[in-house]
Amino acid sequence: MNKNEKFVVTINREVGSGGRTVGRKLAEQLGVNYYDKAIIKGLTQKFGLTPERIEEIKAQKKSWWNDFRNYYNTLVNSSSLPMEAEVKLDNASMFETEKHILQELAVQSSCVVAGRTGFMVFREWPNHLNIFIQASMEHRIRRIMEQQNVSEEEARDIITKMDTSRETYIQKFEDTSRYDARNYQVVLSMDDLSEDDAVDIIMTYINHTSK
Repeated sequence: MNKNEKFVVTINREVGSGGRTVGRKLAEQLGVNYYDKAIIKGLTQKFGLTPERIEEIKAQKKSWWNDFRNYYNTLVNSSSLPMEAEVKLDNASMFETEKHILQELAVQSSCVVAGRTGFMVFREWPNHLNIFIQASMEHRIRRIMEQQNVSEEEARDIITKMDTSRETYIQKFEDTSRYDARNYQVVLSMDDLSEDDAVDIIMTYINHTSK
């Protein structure tokens, strides 16, 4: 990946690994926008978006993505996601909506995308880096227990359900597994790393490949 040209970095991560924090810190280090599922969901609800609606709006107002990004800026520092439009999408429609949104945002400027669909959406992108953040079950359980104030059994149940849900989602739309290392250029285990350590390693890789 060449950081001197427009780029996209995708972060796929196991729940409890710290991947979302790594993504945020990496975006800050690179000086680019950070997008994840919560932000995309907020934008989708705010604007009542479906794949068809996106195309309609783009045809009506070429600058609509400026409004979109302005609304994004109000979300990133907010603890809540204000909603004005209500739209309910099935998984297939949501996948297409997320893809439309993320690709259009990436056309506008470089970014870091954290979420289950990123490595699929940008697999053919001309200048991208796909990263997978993982950790041992013990590490993940401990982190979930601390962050969500739950028991070990509850943490294990959260992880099992999320792992199954994310893998099922990926396999529904692509003939691959999120655990297949061939989908990524960088795979990191967080067991012996802090989030800052992980960012340093990724930045070293990016700086090396940008030469």
